[in-house]
Amino acid sequence: MDLLLQSIARHISLSPEEQQQFLAFTETKNYKAKTILLKAGEICTHSFFVTKGILRSYTLDENGVEHVMSFACPGWWIADMYSYLSQRPGHLYIEVNEDADVLLLSKENQERLYHDIIKTERFFRILVENSLVANQQRLMDNLSFTAEARYDKFSKKYPDLIHCLPQKQIASYIGVTPEFFSKMKAKLLKK
Repeated sequence: MDLLLQSIARHISLSPEEQQQFLAFTETKNYKAKTILLKAGEICTHSFFVTKGILRSYTLDENGVEHVMSFACPGWWIADMYSYLSQRPGHLYIEVNEDADVLLLSKENQERLYHDIIKTERFFRILVENSLVANQQRLMDNLSFTAEARYDKFSKKYPDLIHCLPQKQIASYIGVTPEFFSKMKAKLLKK
């Protein structure tokens, strides 16, 4: 709960009563590793705020190959934003990478927050804007950077995750096969 309130406080100021009201709209859940929270084709009815553990979102291509879209570690939100905002079936899976404690916020409760605590609209707008900027930057990086440069950027953005995540998930996130990633890492270690 404290982590969520700290996250909110970076962008807006809530009174103690508003903080309690915000928290009342969330639901606390504990999940074991490998739990699927959302499947492609389902409607994303909740966004997830991670207080402990790691979640990830990914999609599967027509060959069943996994493509990691994002990771969420403590202090981060994750959802299938297309589905969450449109309330249509989505394309992403959201899975628990390691045992996690998560606060769930339903789309319905988020709308209630907008009504009851108007400044929460600003908070969520900032989150969506930051997400849009990060996704645009990642797309540009994938189009113009080498795999080594993408890995370097990932290592700097997620220094604590490098040792927590399976190598195949890191490879998927930077857009290379696990085999290429293994060879690339071996080459980088020789430098």
